[in-house]
Amino acid sequence: MTRIVAIGRVHELAGYALAGVDVIDASDPDGVQHAWASLTDDVSLVLLTAEARAALPERLGAGDPLWAVIPA
Repeated sequence: MTRIVAIGRVHELAGYALAGVDVIDASDPDGVQHAWASLTDDVSLVLLTAEARAALPERLGAGDPLWAVIPA
């Protein structure tokens, strides 16, 4: 079974946890990069806050999981 993960400030993502999404609190660029690097192979979708997306490399690799920026 695959998982959905959300990365960003936890107060922006709390509602996603109610839907079964694994929320990783990352409040600064280093935390976001660490969270992204720690994703395991069972993660199929990553939801990012706009701030979290800005902290990641401009072009994510082809081997990375599917990702989307959530609306603010």
